[in-house]
Amino acid sequence: MNPVARIALIVAYAVLGLAATGRSVVQITTKFSEAPLAYSVSAVSAVLYVMIAVALWKRWRSLAVAGTVVELAGVLIVGTLGYVESSWWPDETVWTGYGSAYGWVPLALPIVALTLLLRGRRARATADDAVVTDG
Repeated sequence: MNPVARIALIVAYAVLGLAATGRSVVQITTKFSEAPLAYSVSAVSAVLYVMIAVALWKRWRSLAVAGTVVELAGVLIVGTLGYVESSWWPDETVWTGYGSAYGWVPLALPIVALTLLLRGRRARATADDAVVTDG
């Protein structure tokens, strides 16, 4: 993966992790009984964002890919359920409305991250095949 793209992803995930952590801590400590599912989802998303940032930093590609797949699934599921069964979400989460409260970054970021991570994997596999063929 391009080093600039990798650093940009790390920064984006770290910032989103801090924002989601702050949001979930405030929600859970001040009004958890009002929307326990929504606030728990915010906490899970915060942990996931931090984990992905660390995985990218440490170059743990498999963990980063797995985390972004879970993140994308979460955004799509929670975003869809927010419209289908809005009574489950009396307050917003990071992923409600497909991340609209965060400028849809929670929806776009895993798509961009997966594209970059998987493109890098394909490029390495092609290079490895060329070495085997040439050798």
